Amino acid sequence: MSIKTGLGQDSHAFDVTNSKLLILGGVEFDHPQGLRGNSDADVILHSLTNAISSITGKNILGAKADALCQQGITDSTEYLKLALNDLDDWHIEHIAISIECLIPKISPKIEALKVNIAKLMNTQANNIGITATTGEGLTAFGRGEGIQVLSIITVSKA
Repeated sequence: MSIKTGLGQDSHAFDVTNSKLLILGGVEFDHPQGLRGNSDADVILHSLTNAISSITGKNILGAKADALCQQGITDSTEYLKLALNDLDDWHIEHIAISIECLIPKISPKIEALKVNIAKLMNTQANNIGITATTGEGLTAFGRGEGIQVLSIITVSKA
């Protein structure tokens, strides 16, 4: 059996000039500001996409995602799907997600996030771990200026 582990990161600042929805992990959060970005700026899905890209060596965020944005495709689930297609016959064993932000509170939505991410990634919710921290306010994310996400994905192939 072969095993690979991928690491992904993404961060976005809150868009104080826009009434964009805040979407994290494909789940809508009740928050007055969305995140700044060409797409829906879903930092969780972007981080997961980057983690998969670190396994496959095929970058999605950047030129491919920018081209989709120019076509009006701003739903980050579409970028994630492209990355997942590149996994071919690798099977997702585990996903770990760490979110750093002051706002919004993540804990009340962790189960909804797990269920939605599991559905998007064709795995079980119990294969996903999600933690959240304010980082004691030591960074811009912990001070409420945006959100940062780190993801680790472990995959296997027989």
